[in-house]
Parts: sequence; C-alpha cells; structure tokens
Amino acid sequence: MSDTLPETDPEEMMARHRKEKKDLQCKIQSMKKMKVDKKKKKEILDEIANLEVEIEHRHAEELNRLNLSDAADRPTSQDGNEEPHNDNDSNEKAEPRISKAQRRRDKKAQDNRERDAQIKQEEAILQKNSPRILENNQINAILKKRGFISHTVPADGDCLYNAISHQLTQLGIGSHTVKDLRNLAADYIDANRDSLICYMSHPDTGDVLNPEEYAKYCQQVRATKAWGGEIEIKALSTILKCPIEIIQAVGPPTMHGEDHTKDRKLVLTYHRHMYSLGEHYNSTRPLPPAMVDENEG
Repeated sequence: MSDTLPETDPEEMMARHRKEKKDLQCKIQSMKKMKVDKKKKKEILDEIANLEVEIEHRHAEELNRLNLSDAADRPTSQDGNEEPHNDNDSNEKAEPRISKAQRRRDKKAQDNRERDAQIKQEEAILQKNSPRILENNQINAILKKRGFISHTVPADGDCLYNAISHQLTQLGIGSHTVKDLRNLAADYIDANRDSLICYMSHPDTGDVLNPEEYAKYCQQVRATKAWGGEIEIKALSTILKCPIEIIQAVGPPTMHGEDHTKDRKLVLTYHRHMYSLGEHYNSTRPLPPAMVDENEG
C-alpha cells in the first residue's frame, strides 16, 4: 500500500489524471504496433478498450470522492444549521461519469461484437450448404445403403494410391506401398502405349502425346506426386486382377476390371469438391456392427 496521502487539491488531481492518460496513450500506441496474428490483435484491442474504461471510471470515482470531501468541509449556514443536502445530488455524484468518447468506444465495441456474431452465423449457414458438404452427404448416403462408410486418406497427390493400398490391406490381398503401386502403374502404362495412347492427350494443347511426352508421363507417375486418374486405375485394376469401383455423388458408379473376381473388388469414392486444390479419392470400409443394425432398423 502506498504511503502517499490522497490529493485534496483538485488541480493536483487533474494534473495526475492528465499524466496517467498520457502514459496510457503511450502504452496503447506500443500495443497497437505489435506484430501479431488476427486473433491476438483482437485480444489486444479488447485489452486496450478495458484499460480505457478502467482509467475513465477510476478518475471519475476519485473526482467524486474529492467532491464529497469538499461538501463535508463546506461551512454551515448563518443560522448554525448545515446547508440543505439534496439526496438526489448525492446519488448523481456517486455514479461514475462516462465521457462521450468512452460511450462512443463502448458502442463501437458492441457493434463489432454483434457484427462478428452475425458473420459467424452466416458463415455457418454457407458452410452447411457448400458444395463440399453437399457432396459428402450424398456420397455418405450411397455408402450407407451399400453397408460402407468413408475412410479418409491424405490429400497429398498420392490419394488414389493410398486408397487402393488401404483396400488391398483391408481385403487381405497384399501389402503394397504407394511407391510399389506407382511403379506397377508406370510399368503397365509404359508397356501398353499402343492401347492407351488414344485416351491420353496434352493438357494444354489437347493433342495426342508424342513419344517424348508419353515417356515423361510415365516418369511422372513413377517418381513424382502426380495425381492418379482413370488411366492409373485401369492399369492397377489389370495388374492386381481386382475390379475397382468408383462411387461418386452424381451419376452411377464407374467400374474397372469387371472380368476379375468380385470378391477382390476394391471400392473407392471420388470427390470433386473435397479440397480447393482439386479432385480427391478416398477409401471405404464396412459399417461397424452397431451402425449396420441401425441402418437395417
């Protein structure tokens, strides 16, 4: 606790108040110059508002106490009685005064909070009706009728190969890494140029690939994160002797390798709107028993 006696001179108190406000403004300027993310920036602005409210209220209370002290020391009237005391005036003085500037800041802070709440509500509605959510709901409904649920794989350029690897392991057909599957697909495409070239074209010109471009394509399948599609699905279905079914939100499923044994069938899902970077494949797995009972009910 400070040993300093409280001011009894209004001018001294006002001088101290001016100094405290000046010090606070310096502190606020330093806080505003801090390089932080948006979330931390909002926290800093809220703290600044709280500091401004606190100092305004404290100064008002100190002035009020000083005014009350002056009233207690006020001389009595000539007839020996104390000056009349108005209870309403006392109540008004006891209530801290808030400046117009502070009221504006408080109103602005309240408006900002209401606006942020409205934005979040609108974003939630938009997200619920986004193409990604609608597509997922449609695919999940199809899978549930078939007794499956989706199994998510990373969106890292290897999604097709990761999904097929998961399916092979799940069915007990074998364990194949992404690198194994890429090499198998590249070998098949390289060895079957004559039968596959008619399905392949240059992405920019639309022309049929020349030998150098075809060789480059095979190398990309083998050694890069190049996204896999219809050609790679056909290649792996043939090499692995597995039918591969692709379920999508709109339109019937597509099937590759229908001539192969059905108990080796791999079931994948194809998403057009899963990620902003482009299309995506996921794997599937059987519904847990509890969900199967619920589905049947």
